[in-house]
Formats: sequence, C-alpha cells, structure tokens
Amino acid sequence: MITRKTTAEIMPKIFFNRDISWLAFNHRVLQEAADKRVPLYERMKFLAIFSSNLDEFYRIRVAEWKRLNLLTLKTKKVLAENPKMVLRKINHIVQKQQTEFNDIFWNQILAELETRKIRLVNEKQLSANQEQFVRNYFDEQVKPLIKPIVLNEKKGMPQLDEKSIYMSIKLCDFDRPGPRAFEFVITEIPSRKLTRFLELPEEDGYHHVMILGDVLRLCLQKQMFPQYEIVEAYSIKLTRDAELVLEDEFSGSLLKKIKKGLSARQKGVPTRLLYDNAMPQDSLKHLRKVFGVGPQDLMPGGRYHNFSDLMNFPKFDQKGILYEGLAALRIKELDDSPKLFDAISRRDFLLHFPYHSYDYVIRLLNEAAEDEKVRCIKITLYRAAPNSKIIQALLKAIENGKQVTAFLELKARFDEESNIHYAHELEEAGAKVLYSFPILKVHSKMVYIERIEEDKLRRYSYLSTGNFNENTAKLYGDSSLLTRDKYIGREVASVFDILADTRIKREFRHLLVAPDHMRHDLYSMIDREIKNALKGKPAYIFLKLNSLQDKDIIEKLYEASQEGVKIRLIIRSICCLIPGVKGLSENIRVISIVDRFLEHSRVLIFCNDNQPRVFLSSGDWMERNLSRRYEVGFPIYQKDLKEEIIEMMRIQWRDNTKARNINKIQNNTFKKSQALSKRNAQLDLYQYLKEKEENHS
Repeated sequence: MITRKTTAEIMPKIFFNRDISWLAFNHRVLQEAADKRVPLYERMKFLAIFSSNLDEFYRIRVAEWKRLNLLTLKTKKVLAENPKMVLRKINHIVQKQQTEFNDIFWNQILAELETRKIRLVNEKQLSANQEQFVRNYFDEQVKPLIKPIVLNEKKGMPQLDEKSIYMSIKLCDFDRPGPRAFEFVITEIPSRKLTRFLELPEEDGYHHVMILGDVLRLCLQKQMFPQYEIVEAYSIKLTRDAELVLEDEFSGSLLKKIKKGLSARQKGVPTRLLYDNAMPQDSLKHLRKVFGVGPQDLMPGGRYHNFSDLMNFPKFDQKGILYEGLAALRIKELDDSPKLFDAISRRDFLLHFPYHSYDYVIRLLNEAAEDEKVRCIKITLYRAAPNSKIIQALLKAIENGKQVTAFLELKARFDEESNIHYAHELEEAGAKVLYSFPILKVHSKMVYIERIEEDKLRRYSYLSTGNFNENTAKLYGDSSLLTRDKYIGREVASVFDILADTRIKREFRHLLVAPDHMRHDLYSMIDREIKNALKGKPAYIFLKLNSLQDKDIIEKLYEASQEGVKIRLIIRSICCLIPGVKGLSENIRVISIVDRFLEHSRVLIFCNDNQPRVFLSSGDWMERNLSRRYEVGFPIYQKDLKEEIIEMMRIQWRDNTKARNINKIQNNTFKKSQALSKRNAQLDLYQYLKEKEENHS
C-alpha cells in the first residue's frame, strides 16, 4: 500500500495535476467543436462552452496559483508543485488550445457558414446601404450606452466588469499644437445590453452578420470622437480572480500557513489580459502599466473575445444546424397511475434525464402539494431554474397547509442571487428555510415526503444526481430514484434532521452520506473488492464520475489495482488518477465521454463477489465533496433497476464515437473498438430506455 509519506515524495509521478487534467477536459470540448460530424451550430455552442469554461478557469483556478506564487520560498517548498512551473505549463497549454480554437472558428466555422450563405463581415466589408444601416443603429442603440474611460497610469486601474469586452482606443487630438499627443481611452462594448451579433440587410442572397465591436470601429471616428483621429482600436478582456476556496486543495497546518501568507492579498486582481495580438507593443505596454499585469498575465488572442456569445449567433431558420430533438420518454406505469404515490408504493422507479420527461418531478411535488394525506415536504435546493416550477409547487404546498422545509445553498457559485431570492420567497410564504453553513456546502439533491396511509406514516423519497432544475434537465445527463423504501426513507429523514441541527449524529446503513460517513463506506467497499481479489474471487469496480481528484481515495484505487481488482472509470472532466502505470495502475482503464448532453450522473458499482452493490450519488470523488459537503449516495436495491444501471454503464463503456482514452500523456485519443458498428452512448442509451419501456408495456 502507498503511504502518505511516499505519496508526498513522488506525488507528481502518480497524480495528474488537477488543473492540467481540467485543461485536457476543456480540450475535449474543443474537439467537439472541430468534429465535422457535429451540426454546425452545435459546434459553435462547443466553442462558446470552451470559452466560458476558460474564463471561469482563470477567475478561480489560475487566480489560486497566482496567489500561491506570492508565498515565501519556505512555504512554497512544502507545496506538492511549484506554482510558477504550473502557471507556465497552464499558459503553454492554453495558448496552444487558443491557436486551435482560432483555426476552428476562422478557417472551419466561417467557411461552413459561407456555404449556407451566412457571412460574417467587418466594418471594411459593408455596402453603402449596410453602412448607413449600421450608423443609424449606432446612433439609436449603441451611442447612449458608450461611456469612455481615460486610461491614466497615475490614476491606476479603472473598475471594469470582467464579464464584458472593452475597446481600447488610441486617440490623437487634431487641434492640439506641437508634436502629436496621444491619449488612451477604453469603452465597454455593450454586448450584454444589446445583441453581440447584428443582422444586416440581406444582399446578393446572403445573410450578413456584424459583430458589435466592429460596429464601434466603424462609428467611433465620425460619431463618437469627431475631434480626434482614431489611431487604433482593439478589443480587450480583463479577467480578475474570484473568491478562493483554498480548503478544496489544502488542509491542516499547511492551510493555516497559506492563509496567513495570503491574508493581506487583495481580491479582484487581474489574472489574465486577453488582447488582440495585432495590437502594437507600445499600446500593450501602456495597458499593462494601467492594469498592473505582468508578462505572465498576457494572453494573445484574435480580433474578437467572449466567444461564449456564440450561443446566440443568429440561426436564420436554417435546417440541419442543430441536433435533432429526442422526444422525452414516458413511463406508462406512472402515466396510468391516478397518483404517483400509488405507483411508487408498488415499486421503485428510475428516471434518467434528459431522456425521460422531467414532468414527473414537477408532478410529484404538485401532487404532494394538493394531496390531503401528505403532511410535510422537505427539499434541498442547490440550483433552481428561473421562474422555477419546483418553487411554485412548494408555494402551493404551503398555501394548502403543508409543512414545507427547504434547505437553500447560498454558496452555489453563480446562483447565489437566485437562491437568496427563492429563500426569501419561501420564507415569506411560511416555509421553514434552512441556510448554508459557514464552511460546508449542501450539495445533495433530495425530496422527502411524509404521507399518512391507513393511519400509518409512509415515507416517500426522491433522490437524484442532478439539480432541481427543469431547464438543465434537458441538457444534463442525470439519474434519479423514486422510492417508498422505508429504510431509505428513514435515513433521508435523518439527513434532513442533521441539516436542521448539525449537532445531531446519525448512523447510516443504506445511504452514503458525506462528510461524516461516505469516505469510510467507500473505503470499506474497495477493501472488500481487494479481499475478494486476494481470495481469487471475482473483483471489479465500475465508476462514473464528473471528477476524480481526492488523493487518498485515488491511492485506495491504486492499492486495489495492485491487488488485481479490475477497475473501469468513466470520468467526464478532472481525473488526477494516472491509469496504466506498471506496478501501480495497470488494472485501471479510464475513458471520458463528451457529447451533446453534459454527462453529470455519478454511478458506483462494486462487484461484491458477483452480488453487485449499485449506488447513484450527488457527489464526485473530490476532496471538497467527500470532506466539506453534504452529499448523499443512494443504493439501488430493486433487481431490475440494478440491472438497468449496470447495462447503462456497459452501453457507455462500449461508446466508440465520443469516448476518449485518458492515458499517461492526456492527449485525448478517441477510443478504438473492434466492433464493426459505430456506438454512440447517448443515442444508444435513449434507444435502450425506449425499447425497455416498450417491452415492459
């Protein structure tokens, strides 16, 4: 077994750096944008996702490495990796990916748009009619939103919105006597208030589209700065660091030492200045001084930034530019039941999104709100949809006299404001609202319903790998369990008791509950596989996770591999485990699937001497999920549903179109297969579930 001391000494050799691994994942997103089998506008969406992902990466992860790089040499020596070297490697990889991104957009996407008679034009490619249209649009819509800011080194960095793009403009005063004097100003390109892509009048049978930054370039001289000569105008984007969660990476005395070393460090400092690589060096130097960025913070780009806006590129009613929709699957037994409670009382059900309709979740809560036998509803909410139907059902339940308890996680990144709004709305209506804990996040996804049936208390539970969000349920691959199992119900109730009062302690025999129990239970199940392997019995572990980063549990998987346990992993994004290393992980294979739907479910299968134990879970195997979040893994007991999960995992493992091998060099090679036919896991899953329901009916 690998000891912690040995691990600390050789860690870079047995663990991938989590951020380098994440960049490999983002490259898989970029691969989808390059894949000509993917419909055109879906490819553009993948470019948008890549760009959005990278922005967040710089705000969160690069910011943390930059802060660690400010520590004293003595403290940095205790770190597993040198921050400066990691930053250097990150920049090298990102620049390489950015070059690939530019090639895909400029040389592939635009060329295919051209074949569809859609043309992206700049300010120098307009007809007289189009130019007048653009100038009118500028005067009416854009000009009122333009607020130039003078860039002065002495005044320091202005407060910029990091989600926005800016135009850096170099001016020369026509009337000023003497040598030419230059002035630098920046102005926000108001793409968050206006469309980023302006549709121009059609000409020659072509749809013409102009990016808002080019609208500014055309109109700045005559309509904004008529008294100046516009020497140059280039778009820039500044990324700042966000609030860091150092606990995700460090613990104990090292965490205290790092926090002490960074206590005086200001938040919101720049982590990246993305600039047009055509910008002259003197202008770039001026920007660097004003914004206080070093050479390592510079990221050369092209003429345009914020490609996350490609999500909104005009579609012009073109056919074949998006994936064909998959009709949401129905479950006849649930549809035929007057009440879902009647069906669930007979047996358990699994729902798999986005293949199944999410209406069943909304229906469950609406029925609970109106059912006179229901006495209480409890729910954990991490990310809810705008105008959430889930919230509406809870408000209806309160109105009908039900006891409603809702735990709102106020630290759900990017959803804080929305969750605060929903918390106030529920509280004012009369719900008991529980709020975030100072350090721990509540990431579990549960509904608990108490119903009185024939004078007996019955506990209904809905447990899921995904959020209570009807919008993302159409895009994220998640699995959920509907059950009236009394043992699971009691333990779900216990979790809610703990969330109401963390001083309460409970034992769990069925659920895997973090942070107090899940890690220990996972170790026990891995140990059981090791013991069985040593006895010559069947032993395997089959996992699907979003991320695998926790070093202790990775070491446990390495130990299992060394003792002969066969391990197959499907990891969507971060994978710090290195597979296929002789003497360490030669019994571990890892693939990653990136496709039209975001793979979001977590599935755990342990051989257990050919009596498989199957769990679904809200939590990944990351340090934060296992140690600082309330996560819940839930067992699948019903035989046919257990077989369903196992078969779905086999289908995913057989994928030979969207599956990439995670190997020692992280180069994202597509998985090869001996099968003659092409297998696409997501389409095959849909077909499997469809046929299963048809056969069952």
